[in-house]
Amino acid sequence: MRAVVIDAPQAQPEVREVPDPSLPTGGVVVRVEATGLCRSDWHAWAGHDSDVAFPHVPGHELAGVVVEVSPEVRGFSVGDRVTVPFICGCGTCHWCREGQAQVCPQQQQPGFTHWGSFAEYVALHAADTNLIKVPDAVETSTAAALGCRFATAYRALVGRAAVQPGEWVTVIGAGGVGLSTVMIARALGARTIAVDRHQEALAAASALGADHTLLAEGQDIPQAVAELTGGGSHVSVDAVGSEQTSADAVLSLRRRGRHVQVGLLAPTGGHPRIPLDRAIAWELDILGSHGMAAADYPAMLELIATGELAPHHLIERTVSLEAAAEMLPGFDTATVAGMTMINPWQ
Repeated sequence: MRAVVIDAPQAQPEVREVPDPSLPTGGVVVRVEATGLCRSDWHAWAGHDSDVAFPHVPGHELAGVVVEVSPEVRGFSVGDRVTVPFICGCGTCHWCREGQAQVCPQQQQPGFTHWGSFAEYVALHAADTNLIKVPDAVETSTAAALGCRFATAYRALVGRAAVQPGEWVTVIGAGGVGLSTVMIARALGARTIAVDRHQEALAAASALGADHTLLAEGQDIPQAVAELTGGGSHVSVDAVGSEQTSADAVLSLRRRGRHVQVGLLAPTGGHPRIPLDRAIAWELDILGSHGMAAADYPAMLELIATGELAPHHLIERTVSLEAAAEMLPGFDTATVAGMTMINPWQ
């Protein structure tokens, strides 16, 4: 099969022929029909993740069709249209049995712990725990957009922050996760402020319904948020992951606010100094959120099927494997707005 291959950390990715994936016990092989290009893939390319062994095929947001099924699998058949969370649980531990596979200690992550979906085919483990059937009403590219950024944003707001109608939500970073957060917060009846370094990203956030946008450079973000909201936001989401963005997000909260950290932190970026004095005095909640288990997908898919959520509006472009290989090294500083999807057969 054709795949994007990274031979060493920060090496230029190349498209070349590699062996087809082997069918894992209890798993499936999927023909990849759409896969997203995400900042997490850049982290894998940069060598920030100790799970990644080189040479490596990245890619963790995907949708496609099942082409091989292990005999142990009960819920899926050849020909099923499926997607998968970027964190795949083992299916047998306490956390998986409780429906919390996103924190499984034995988790597998396509594109990190094993070769991923920047390829024509991908192997997926513990299918009965991790796969989700894609409803007919949901396009394949839309389903692929859910696996990391959209599902991460959905769980951050619904499962962790429990956002309520009328609340203010400040979103730091208007990339794929941030724009997803704006869209979902609006659907929940919340008011939103999007913060980014790039005007193009802020324009995309406005188009999705952000009530206010703030250019990150040259101003005091917490002060600006406090002025816009009458004392700070109820919820803040850092969708970037840096010392500055995490601090700005926490300091943008009003008393008894909730911060959700979803942006991954690069090892070279230092450890954020969470303002714990503020967290104590103002009784702030500091929450982590890392993906979403397959068990939680049905409610989100129902909102998409009925049109209440429209993640397809986040997809700005579809590119080939060759184009993705060229784009990946610069993705951390890219200024293009919206999501990039890859068609491995293009």
